[in-house]
Amino acid sequence: MSSGCWVAYEKPNYGGYQYMLHKGEYPDYQRWAGFNDCIRSCRMVPPYNGNYRMKIFERSDFGGQNLELMEDCPDLHERFHTRDISSVNVMEGYWMLHEHPNYRGRQYFLRPGEYRRHSEWGSTSPTFGSLRRNRSLFFEVQY
Repeated sequence: MSSGCWVAYEKPNYGGYQYMLHKGEYPDYQRWAGFNDCIRSCRMVPPYNGNYRMKIFERSDFGGQNLELMEDCPDLHERFHTRDISSVNVMEGYWMLHEHPNYRGRQYFLRPGEYRRHSEWGSTSPTFGSLRRNRSLFFEVQY
């Protein structure tokens, strides 16, 4: 990969496991924290240096307990008192949801927009451990 930031997807049409890739070489799938060596689609993440703001909701269709975030959150359970995020409104910036605390496990890329249920961002479960802003200069994949 020669420049920019990309999200690689395990399946066609932006499905399956998602991986955030930055400029650099990836000689094998473990270097991008991959679960396998399969990439069938990818999408460029546009350059962005604005504000970051999103609102997470405990239930689908923006119901239940909610929390507005503008900063990274390494442990959602500690901050939100639940690990279930069933809907999201990304108002500003690009974000990554992670399956486990401290930015580990499966990753889910979120662009600005409304996501009424967790399946809309590719997840089979509403359970997450952490989330962070996608800031190219500071973002790194955790192994």
